[in-house]
Amino acid sequence: MQEFHRQPEADPAIVSELIQQSEDALDLLKQQIRPLSGAALFAFIREDIAKMKQGNLFGSQNMQAILTGMNARNRVNEKMYEWLGEKNAADTLLQSVPGNITSQMGLELLDLADAVRPYPEVITFLQQTKKDDLMAELPSLNGGRQVREAISAYLEKYGMRCAGEIDITRSRWAEKPSTLIPLILGNIKNFAPGEAARRFEQGRQESEQKERELLNRLEQLPDGKEKAAETQRQIRLLRSFAGYREYPKYNIVSRFFVYKKALLHEAEKLFRAGVIREKEDVFYLRFEEFCQAVETQTVDPELIQRRKEEQSIYEKRSPPRLITSEGECISGAYLKGDLPAGALAGLAVSSGITEGRARVLLHMENAKLEKGDILVTTFTDPGWTPLFVSVKGLVTEVGGLMTHGAVIAREYGLAAVVGVENATTLIKDGQRIRVNGTEGYVEIL
Repeated sequence: MQEFHRQPEADPAIVSELIQQSEDALDLLKQQIRPLSGAALFAFIREDIAKMKQGNLFGSQNMQAILTGMNARNRVNEKMYEWLGEKNAADTLLQSVPGNITSQMGLELLDLADAVRPYPEVITFLQQTKKDDLMAELPSLNGGRQVREAISAYLEKYGMRCAGEIDITRSRWAEKPSTLIPLILGNIKNFAPGEAARRFEQGRQESEQKERELLNRLEQLPDGKEKAAETQRQIRLLRSFAGYREYPKYNIVSRFFVYKKALLHEAEKLFRAGVIREKEDVFYLRFEEFCQAVETQTVDPELIQRRKEEQSIYEKRSPPRLITSEGECISGAYLKGDLPAGALAGLAVSSGITEGRARVLLHMENAKLEKGDILVTTFTDPGWTPLFVSVKGLVTEVGGLMTHGAVIAREYGLAAVVGVENATTLIKDGQRIRVNGTEGYVEIL
């Protein structure tokens, strides 16, 4: 028998232990940073980031947990193709894995929609309001207190997230809850109550059915019992560890939001003292420059203005698809092979073939999705994934097999193709398209 390449068995308990360690460390961070200000605050943040890098975020156990899930996926796909001739078998097995913080975020937004659904007065208010600070007005409405509590609970868990969240200057959902309103209203419109539980259970059942099917087919082969047993072991590792892939980013962004809130208190002091014209001016200072401004109570306004102008130019540029650390831009093209005429080539990251209306979105807050749409955008990160519950396919210009959008697409069972060059310009909003997430291409119908 040609076996899986064996590695030391990983204990699934590692995942829950690592998550608990991270949550305890985050609670401690909040306590330690609360009384700090001025130079002491900046020194603390600098030291804490260094500890985070050296500690469990990049520690051996953390990397083992991530790599165990990734390796199990690769082994299952390799062996199922070799033994059964089936491509990307692990994609179905990855549906509704436990403990994926990013997919939970999307499902819990469906639950949040259910909390809003019983209150027509609140729904009307959310449809009409243009205010960012909507939480203050909710208690005056029938059901508004209950809705505010539900939104606050969601933001307590996920409020540090937003689209483009690795940029600390971006407004978090906790800072701008109105960003979530189109998603909540869309979920109320597109789904019946209880959709989150139904969807998770459907994915779990499809995963279990796929596992049974694969094991039954393997048992019919020479050395079938051994192949089935080893495959089942890899599937257990896959489902135990794959969800943890999303947690380290959640941990990083959670800690950075704690830093941000503390630093904005310093920005507020500079603003009140007339050192800067607006709090957000500190976003155009490097960390050490910000620290120096706090210590000296001075800042160069021309430097801030120049960087604002530079930023507006940078935002209009189209970056190269590949750039080396030496600054070399590398170009190339896909080997299209047997793709249909006119098809847009990309990377197959989540199996399945689906057709639907393309919704080309460049900004998440502009989302007005109908059930069954296909999301077409430049890239996705965890802040985009709450949209995934409303769509049945995903196309992005940037991405790879283990980027966040690909991971969540597999767990939700969405056909997905990433790395499609110029997808948001070649595909027009409203066009009907076909996404082949098994072979890696998109057709405009």
